[in-house]
Amino acid sequence: MRGFVRAALNAVRPVDVVPSPNIWHWPDIYEVENRAQDVHGAIWAALSEECPFSDLDVVDIGCGDGFHLPIFARTAKSVTGVEPHPPLVVRAKNRTASLSNVRVISGPAQRLPLDDASADLVHARTAYFFGPGCEPGLREADRVLRPGGALAIVDLDGAASLYGPWLCADEPRYDPAAVEKFFADNGFSLTRVTAEWRFASRADLESVLRIEFSEKVAERAIASVDGLSFPVGYRLHVRRKPKGLIV
Repeated sequence: MRGFVRAALNAVRPVDVVPSPNIWHWPDIYEVENRAQDVHGAIWAALSEECPFSDLDVVDIGCGDGFHLPIFARTAKSVTGVEPHPPLVVRAKNRTASLSNVRVISGPAQRLPLDDASADLVHARTAYFFGPGCEPGLREADRVLRPGGALAIVDLDGAASLYGPWLCADEPRYDPAAVEKFFADNGFSLTRVTAEWRFASRADLESVLRIEFSEKVAERAIASVDGLSFPVGYRLHVRRKPKGLIV
């Protein structure tokens, strides 16, 4: 999450892609993290309630190595994963090679390689959309959405324990209240979700926390967790594209 938050703090940058130091450098450990996150499906339940995607065309921005694409593909009409980092594009294509309704393409959130009005749901989970500074990506999402389509942004909740205080300690300039205000001011709804992260071993838990945080904060986080699981708060922000002119 270190790279994700720094992207928000830097606002609009002249480059298209901000490196993500967790999955870019440790994709195998990030796979462990993905499997540990949301073991009870709380995020998926909230997303399905707010933005049902059965038989619809879905775009997953910043899809990484494609972990979430097969889940969408179970019921969606089509799924397009967009990822800027070439090694992750390869991994995502390999993961979804047997799924006929999934494709993976390379590109940044600020310049989606997609046609206008080609998607019903644009989804991003802890990828690019962090509050102030993400306006270019918001505009692109609106461009590719059909009228009535939804942009759904799932991000970590900096105000919720346990993960939020670790996040804020690592990036003291990150202001959860300012991020929430940004989305509210831009017409997004807010649903708070508490997910459980559960690991198979302490070694897995510790390795994940060490790729997410600086050494000092990671050790603090590890020391504060007993056992193999802990709660993590998320924010689900949703905005629908109007179906017609607003008078």
